Amino acid sequence: MVNNRLGMEKDISGCSVFGILSRQSRSFSGSRIAEGISVMRDRANGLGAGFAGYGIYPDFPEHFALHLLYDSSVAKNETEEYLRSIFEIDRDEPIPIAAGRLHCPQLLWRYFARVRPNLLPLLSEEEQVVSSVMRINREIVGAFVISSGKNLGVFKGVGWPEEVAEFFRLDEYSGYMWLGHGRFPTNSSGWWGGAHPFNLLDWSVVHNGEVSSYGVNRRYLENFGYNCCLATDTEVITYLVDLLARRHRVPLAKLGAILSAPLWSEIDLKSEEERKEHERMRIIYGAALLNGPFSIIVGFNGGMFGLIDRVKLRPMVAAKSPDYFYLSSEEAAVRKLEPQISELWHPEGGKLVLMQIKGQRSPENSNAA
Repeated sequence: MVNNRLGMEKDISGCSVFGILSRQSRSFSGSRIAEGISVMRDRANGLGAGFAGYGIYPDFPEHFALHLLYDSSVAKNETEEYLRSIFEIDRDEPIPIAAGRLHCPQLLWRYFARVRPNLLPLLSEEEQVVSSVMRINREIVGAFVISSGKNLGVFKGVGWPEEVAEFFRLDEYSGYMWLGHGRFPTNSSGWWGGAHPFNLLDWSVVHNGEVSSYGVNRRYLENFGYNCCLATDTEVITYLVDLLARRHRVPLAKLGAILSAPLWSEIDLKSEEERKEHERMRIIYGAALLNGPFSIIVGFNGGMFGLIDRVKLRPMVAAKSPDYFYLSSEEAAVRKLEPQISELWHPEGGKLVLMQIKGQRSPENSNAA
């Protein structure tokens, strides 16, 4: 906390991140995530907020739900022409919005699409989607892919979290997991596409902090075909998770040892077996290490995980109740929603906290815990 000249105190340590997962995979209203994150209003500044809902499109569970943001009808027409060359689009429509305090200057559209079967022998459906997202964001002026996973959607914009939730009518959606974000300090301008969460395929990321290794991480990702065109560190986190967990099949539980790796001096103190494993990961994935203060929540179909930097420069609390699992910047947000907390703790720096729904397989095909 710091004192300003008016004698007021303000915590400038970061944004608000919040995640709720139903441990029994039961659907609950998007209004719940909005109510929880509203407690952390001091961590927002009205320049950006957003939410990711999982399980919200039960009528299209096997379709990629593509949420797009367009600056103009010209960009929309060009994008749709390209999309139809890759996908069979079974439904497209404007993303429903409410009249109110917010006004989006862009067009918000969603598509329920399947990769054309004749393209699958060339690339998997996931790689076709990733390639399409990269091309649209890089080459089509005035078009931006907000989210691209199955049975999930990202809703974000410029405003306070409560305003964004109201604008996108989140109370009309039900899902088994929700992520939320409220932005305070930022190195990028406030615009609708630049708000959190960031998404690629099933991965959605909300982030509090600053990744000072952005340049190294970005150059590393470009070797694998990822185009970081949004000038924000949260984008590289999203792509790193996809590269490591989906493409390289690194078990989710081991991602913390790569993204928030221990210091070499700490590695030297581990047992011989652990030391060799950490040395191997540092050598292979050194350019994937995230430096700087951060706390992140990552959602995926079937679960979510949290991770903070190895010296805990950003806060995170984890909690369980009989029905839900929570990750949050502040305990107050959890207490607002949950009177029956059975367990609450502050995760260790660099130690990934993972919760998966039993019976569902993780993206890298490990067993659910």
